[in-house]
Amino acid sequence: MLIYDGDCGFCRRSVAWLRRLGATCAAQPWQATDLAAVGLTEDLAREAAWFVDGDRTFRGHEAVARSLETSRWRGVRLLGRLLRSRAVRPVAAPAYAWVAANRHRLPGRTDACGVD
Repeated sequence: MLIYDGDCGFCRRSVAWLRRLGATCAAQPWQATDLAAVGLTEDLAREAAWFVDGDRTFRGHEAVARSLETSRWRGVRLLGRLLRSRAVRPVAAPAYAWVAANRHRLPGRTDACGVD
C-alpha cells in the first residue's frame, strides 16, 4: 500500500498519475491510515510517501518505485526497478527529497502541500 499526503494536491495528482501508469497497489492518505499499525508516525508520514509491504516499509523514491513495480505494464515495472537500483539511487533519492521539500511550488499544489 502506498501512503501519501491526502491534503496535498500535488500528492493526489501523483497518485492519479501512478494509476494511469497501471499501478495496482492500494493507495491511501496517511490521514486515513492507522499509522501506528504500519510502524509510522505522523511526522514521518508528513515528510514523504511510504510504501508498506507486510512488515517492510519503503520511503520516498523507493515508495514510488515499489508502487510502479505493481503496474500491469512490464515497462512501468522495469522503470520501478530501475528507480531503486544502485545506479540510479544517487540521483533518485535527492530528486525525491527536492520534490517533497518543494511540492508546495509544483503543479497541483494546495496550501497543505508545504512541509513544516
